Parts: sequence; structure tokens; C-alpha cells
Amino acid sequence: MPFSVAGTPTAVRTPAPVTAAPPLLAAIAALCTAPLATIAQRLRDAALPYVGSSALVIFTEECTGRPQKKAGDEAIISQVSITELDHIRASLPGSGTPQGGVWQGEAFLAGRDRTVLTLTSPSNALLVLIDPKPLPDPADHPAAERMLRYLWTLAAERIREKVADAPPSYLIESRAASAERVRVTAELVDSHSTTLETLLAALRSPALDDEAARKSATDVAAKALVGLRTLSDRTTEMVEEPVATAFQRLREDLRPLTHFSGIDVQFIEPPVNGRALPGEVAHAARAIVRGLVLAMVDQSGVRRIRMQWDCDGLNLLVNVRDDGAGELSAAAPSMVRLTQRVEALHGRMSVDVMSGWGSDVAVSLPLDPPARPLADVSGWKLGDRELDVLQLLAAGQRNRAIATKLHISENTVKFHLRNIYRKVGASSRTEAIAMAHSSGIG
Repeated sequence: MPFSVAGTPTAVRTPAPVTAAPPLLAAIAALCTAPLATIAQRLRDAALPYVGSSALVIFTEECTGRPQKKAGDEAIISQVSITELDHIRASLPGSGTPQGGVWQGEAFLAGRDRTVLTLTSPSNALLVLIDPKPLPDPADHPAAERMLRYLWTLAAERIREKVADAPPSYLIESRAASAERVRVTAELVDSHSTTLETLLAALRSPALDDEAARKSATDVAAKALVGLRTLSDRTTEMVEEPVATAFQRLREDLRPLTHFSGIDVQFIEPPVNGRALPGEVAHAARAIVRGLVLAMVDQSGVRRIRMQWDCDGLNLLVNVRDDGAGELSAAAPSMVRLTQRVEALHGRMSVDVMSGWGSDVAVSLPLDPPARPLADVSGWKLGDRELDVLQLLAAGQRNRAIATKLHISENTVKFHLRNIYRKVGASSRTEAIAMAHSSGIG
């Protein structure tokens, strides 16, 4: 029987019933644990009590596969382009500064001028609320803006954290999306370049009359051609990272360790003119090296760690070694997770340990995804149209785009998707995409 300090009996307290978390805390918890595929919708839900919107778009180049994360009116978000978002971010007051800012005004987005509310972040991510609907009482606006800033900071940090961690699921999905975007952009550039070059050739012909009209049309066509080529270069920049730049970011990531651990961390620079790395490979390589360094530091007697990157044109070659007691185990949970990241990109990792002499880890990451034949998916018993829908789904297409490509309605697309989920045993769109990728579709 419980007693007080004086020795007199005290009443036994009945534990208070567990109640549901307040809406704000529940929204924050959902945002902090959101997968990248749903983080835009989670942020829109969390922000709704403070500012409504027709649609919400997150633009971040950290995610090389899918730099846009969108939620809201499908008619709007399906038309938002990277070029429009890039222009908005570049034109914001204080763009490029480490402090995040808030701006509201008119901007060209999704094909026409719209009212937008934008927030930036120290990671250079951009949040755009389209047709913002603030609280009706102006006195509440400052508090609502502070809360929106707070929620956006959580979302931007969640994105940065997931990309930096580079889990296998992210690497697989991001690589597939990057390849598809590059392919589509290349097709568009080739098609429009041919048209514009033909137009230029005709307009430059001396057989045509009206020199002034010809010059004006020539200038317009030349400007459009430059714009297309710039779009192609911009897309390439977003999905690739120069190897020297990627290695410099690794040095910055490890700088605190070099300053405070007392361990001599040596960096052997990669060739400056080495082939650029796909974004997923660059993210994975940095995450793997960080993990290896932390695993090596945990050993006894480590005084020096040496890391080297090289590129043979087809693979990024990573080597990390230490001078410890040779206690590093490939079977340790931390090392198993690193191996999974390597395997997600179809790479190889070997661990060579010599007792008393240290550990030597070699990693090879292919720069190009392997050419995989389409797997036998006959067991799923998909119809021809269902297979068409699944292939477009795996390529990252939204329902509206799938409907347009297949000349069917969006309701028909949804009908096919429900049948696909049932036949393949998927519980969500993301799971169906992952299953399609693992079977060589997409």
C-alpha cells in the first residue's frame, strides 16, 4: 500500500486516460515522419488551419529524381513546370541568402499569372502556395505566418534529412525518375530543335522578301532555340553533380569530425575533369562514406582515416581505410545498412580487415542504371491496358498525364489503377511503383 513521507496512507491515483494528441501536435508528428512521396500533402494538411490554398508545391533540387512535390488541385499542379519555379525563386527578394523569406504577389505559374505565397529556406528549397487564403481576421495573420514558417522549416529539414540519409528505397525511386525526366526532356529538345532549325533555315533564305520581317522572325526563333537548349542544360544540372563538387560537399560534411575528434582525416581528391555523377550516386556516396567513417571511429586505436574517390568513366570508385586494430565487421548492423545502399544502386562493397593493421573498404557505384529486360509479370494477370497504365505509373506519370497519353478519361485511369493494386497485391500507389521497378517495369 503506498505511503506518504510521514507514513500516513495516501490514495492510489488512477492513471489518466490516454487521449488523442492535439491536432497541431498530430500534424507535426505526421510531417516529421512523412515519406517524401506524401510530404507535400502532409504540409498542406498541417498548414490548412493557418492558410488555405488551391495547391501547394515544394521545389527542391536536393531531390534529383523528383524536385517537385505537389498537392492540391490536379488541374493546377499537373501544369507547374521546373522552369516556372526556377524563375520564381530567382526573382524573390533576397534570393540565395541563408535566411528563409516570405513573399506574396503575382507570378506566372501553371501556364498563367496567379497569386502566390512563397517561402524559402536555408537549404534553398522553395514553398509555393497557389491562391493563398489567409485567416479572415488580419490580427491573426502574424501568428499564422509564424506557424507556417515553422511547419515549412520542419518539412524542408525532413526532405534534407531523407536525401542526405539516402535510404535504398529513395535511391531506387529517384534514379528511375531522373532517367525518365532526362529522356522526356531530350525528346522534347530534339523535336523542337529540329522544327526551329528548319524555321531558321527558311527565314535566312535570301529568296524570301521583306528583310525586316525575316530578321524579326529569325530573332524570335533563335531566342526560342536558346531557351530550349538552356532547359536541356538545366535539367542535366539538376540530375548530375560534378565529381569534384560532390567530393567537396563530402569534406564539408566531415569537417566537424576533423576538427573535434583528434583523428587525422585525409582526402585524396578525384580528377577534376572526371565524369559528372548522377545525383543519386552523389548522395549515396556521401552517405556511405559518412557511415564508414563513423563506423571506423567507433573502433579502438584509430588515429588516421584516408578516403579516396576516383572515376573510371563507368563507375565511381570509393576507398576508405583506417589504421585501427582491424575490428570492423561487415556483419555489424551499420555496415549491413551501408551494403544495402550500395546494392540499391547495383554497386559492390568489399571489406578487407587485417587484425592489428586496420580496415580497408572499397565501393564501386555504377554511374548508369543497368539495362534490365522486362521481367515476366504474367503472374499478375494484367490486361494490355492495365500494363500500359502500370508502365506510365512507374515512369512517374500522374493520372491526368496517363489519361492524355492513352486517350482515356481520368476516371478510367483510376478504375485501371484499382484493378492493378488488387492484382499485384499493392496497398498504395507508391507500393505499386516500387513493385513495378523491382520487376523491371519503368
